[in-house]
Amino acid sequence: MARTAPRRSLDLPDHPAAGNLSRPRRGSSAAFYRDVMSTLNDAQIPFLVGGTYALGHYTGVVRPTKDLDVFVRRESLDRALAAIETHGHRTEITHPHFLGKAYAGPKFVDVIFASGNGSCPVDDWWFEHAPHGVLFGVPVRYCPIEEMIWSKAYVMERERYDGHDVAHLLRAGGAWLDWQRLTARFGPHWRVLLAHVVLFGFIYPGDRVKVPDAILDELIERLRRESASAGDPNLCRGTLLSRSQYLHDVHHLGFSDARLEPFGSMTAEQTALWTKAIDDEKH
Repeated sequence: MARTAPRRSLDLPDHPAAGNLSRPRRGSSAAFYRDVMSTLNDAQIPFLVGGTYALGHYTGVVRPTKDLDVFVRRESLDRALAAIETHGHRTEITHPHFLGKAYAGPKFVDVIFASGNGSCPVDDWWFEHAPHGVLFGVPVRYCPIEEMIWSKAYVMERERYDGHDVAHLLRAGGAWLDWQRLTARFGPHWRVLLAHVVLFGFIYPGDRVKVPDAILDELIERLRRESASAGDPNLCRGTLLSRSQYLHDVHHLGFSDARLEPFGSMTAEQTALWTKAIDDEKH
């Protein structure tokens, strides 16, 4: 059953992250976003809103954003992009392992079906637990808070770190989110969750109780058990956290890339394209 997060009054109602404007200016980014979301609704293509707008929905954090993130199942991607194209917008599949885009001039919408590291595919759980809302006058559902924490927890790039978003989400929803489902999402990568909840207690000492003792005890016990055994000496999981900062390890030191099969879900071609984008995005 979908849950509705407690709604918060945002400080800047005219800011895009406020999300409840019903009449965006013609030609504005908000008008483009509204057109894309309405198109997907009319075509009966299930989608979820993530990114800055979902963060604002849960936390009240208001910040500028350059785009709108919508999340779809992989099997819905082609149909979603085709529907958006019928409204005169250019689309492309930028990265075949996780991302498509829709454009209106310099404005764009990211159409996401997994994470950049290939570890967080959009599946039925995203939709089963998605709360309802209204964004720019369009009925929408937001990415569940658990999936937002899960996917953002891996973003530890030199130029971008989403740990602050994870901390804000834990503070906003720690008292009511589904901790068992969140832990299950991380699976064998549970150390990433442990790292974030430990930092959360450092960032917000007065809110430490929002991480249940049972969850912390379970993760720490896993840490004790795992630390007593030897891990794979040839594996580097750093590539799951940064697409650039551990390339030296896999290209020059002989480590196996955890994104690649059999450890992960990506192919060598997909990681090569994702690595090439590092330089492309600098220009």
